[in-house]
Amino acid sequence: MRPALTFLGDELKTKIIDEARHLLCTLGVEIHNPRVLALLGDHGADVDLSKQHVRLTDGLIDQALATVPSGFKLYDAIGRQTHDFSGDNVHFTPGSAAIKILDNGRMRKPVTGDYIRYAKLMSGLEHIQAQSTAFITTDVPEEISDSYRLFLSLMYCEKPVVTGAFTIAAFDIMRDLQLAVRGSAEELKAKPLTIFSCCPTSPIKWSDVTSQNVVDCARQGIPVEFISMPLSGFMAPVTLVGSLIQHTAETLSGVVISQAASPGAPVLYGGSPAIFDIRYETTPMGAVETQMIDCAYSEIGKHLGMPTQAYIGMSDAKQLDAQAGFETSMGATLAALSGINSISGPGMLDFESCQSLEKLVVDNEICGLTQRLVRGIEPREDFPSTPIFEELLRDKHLLIADHTRRHLKEEIFFPGPVVDRANSSRWHEEGGITLHERAAKEVERLVAACAPSALSDDVTTELDRLMTAEARRFGMQSLPGRG
Repeated sequence: MRPALTFLGDELKTKIIDEARHLLCTLGVEIHNPRVLALLGDHGADVDLSKQHVRLTDGLIDQALATVPSGFKLYDAIGRQTHDFSGDNVHFTPGSAAIKILDNGRMRKPVTGDYIRYAKLMSGLEHIQAQSTAFITTDVPEEISDSYRLFLSLMYCEKPVVTGAFTIAAFDIMRDLQLAVRGSAEELKAKPLTIFSCCPTSPIKWSDVTSQNVVDCARQGIPVEFISMPLSGFMAPVTLVGSLIQHTAETLSGVVISQAASPGAPVLYGGSPAIFDIRYETTPMGAVETQMIDCAYSEIGKHLGMPTQAYIGMSDAKQLDAQAGFETSMGATLAALSGINSISGPGMLDFESCQSLEKLVVDNEICGLTQRLVRGIEPREDFPSTPIFEELLRDKHLLIADHTRRHLKEEIFFPGPVVDRANSSRWHEEGGITLHERAAKEVERLVAACAPSALSDDVTTELDRLMTAEARRFGMQSLPGRG
């Protein structure tokens, strides 16, 4: 039996969804994109172009829920399936998009060399199934920041990428980079390589850029994750149920836009809500109430028939310390038990603003532990039990028993060298190395062990050509050194 966690009963889920639908059909949605407004108007919505406002209809919402897929798969740069976003399958990806990186205990702005180390490190983290465009490099023009991070990810790591665009124009080059890898639009649609984050603005609003991203992705068959971000007690009701109503309305509006643009377009019902801590005027991602909202809206998403995503399993700490550990592990465990399909969070500190490579390798082990947890407990040649206990009583141990050798690795999760399980005398003999020292050592080992990209020379040459041409459009004659 798979262990599971629930916060909402069916009656409460239904009430939350009904309230959200009522908001969309009465108060409506503000959308700052005339093309998207026209699209919804063509599908029967009540549109006021002068006010950039639309009221949806129950029929339009029902139609979107009828066509949105219940799951989809994701593939790496080589074309191998890595994800199945359906049921309660759980996958992890780093949090994004940070503006700082933690370097020897100090936060600073990242550059290209940091991103390359990150992408190489991601290749070796077996319990984190996708990379993300995790932080923003500051040594290229802002106009190419989105596409440049995707470019580096594709060049240095084969895992699929959770990404996004902060401008409408960036979508074209980001699409072309993926087409260079896949070879054709048909192949890209058949084997998606990325997921784009698309964020409504609270309360119940879509910007020109993000709503256009939803439409562009839908028409290209590129999956999107909707990242609604209500802030309980600030930009959303202070009650968790009230915040869930707002989150549901904002996310449902995105689903309607996506399905109106292209029925059957793949989506993740996601988000990054938070409570608002009025004492410090902060939005703590490690707060238990934030994590409860995440798990609860995932229940709503699954009730509506969609795969889910959440920004959870991260910390508001400023260092790789005890707070970073307990907030991350608690969030990752709750998310896995809730069956959230895509869990975005590893590596992230300081209210989603800072990435740490050392924390990534620690979080990789947390992800492995939670993935073992959700596999649950099942019998493995345990009945009848008499023969194995006869062997135990006869030999006084079962270290080399056939039963042990058959089932050891699937029963017991053995973490890597970042986690210390030695006794104290051995720990002292081996230098008394701290967690941070073990993590830093593991980062260096994995970065050095990263194999060259399996992409063909023709593909990497085309990627380089596309990115160089885009950089030149904004005054950068050559890309930063990537040695």
